[in-house]
Amino acid sequence: MTDQRTEDKLVVRLKNGDASAFDELFERYGKKLFGFALSYLKTESEAEELVQEVFVRLWENRKSLKPDQSFKSYLFTIALNQIRKYFKKKAVALRHLARLGSSDFDTDNQTEEKIDYSSVLLRLEQVIEQFPARKKLIFRMSKMEGRTSKEIAKELKITVGAVDNQVSDAMKTIRKILKNESLSVLLFLALFL
Repeated sequence: MTDQRTEDKLVVRLKNGDASAFDELFERYGKKLFGFALSYLKTESEAEELVQEVFVRLWENRKSLKPDQSFKSYLFTIALNQIRKYFKKKAVALRHLARLGSSDFDTDNQTEEKIDYSSVLLRLEQVIEQFPARKKLIFRMSKMEGRTSKEIAKELKITVGAVDNQVSDAMKTIRKILKNESLSVLLFLALFL
């Protein structure tokens, strides 16, 4: 039995409330999600917390799972959405504290980096929103959901080459638009895209 078929069966079992299927999927994806989260959040405790939150949401929403869709993409989309919420919440809280003139809030480099990183994500999102619908969809599936060109091609019923061309073109456009941005934006592009 192929690994994909095994995973599909695990997703069906999870959808039906099978806790052992949940455990197996956690074993498959827990460490990968942790690495993904750590690359954004930079601290192990926050990355661990995010992984736990993703799997809690998975369990809570198990009945709405669609076994015919990519489970990996679904999981990483939840993670990316949680990361975005984390940065938005952090930025709002720090702006609020700054308005209050509090000298007690955390202004160390790590916090500043997280806010800067949040602004980088928001700037990147603005650029992606300008793409034509098809290019936007393919780029998000590839770079934000972590799906392979083959998976995307199969789902969208296009060639792998067409997927690769769209992603490559999107990357060129992003680099061109953001080339005069701050160093943190350029570093983000180099490391993550």
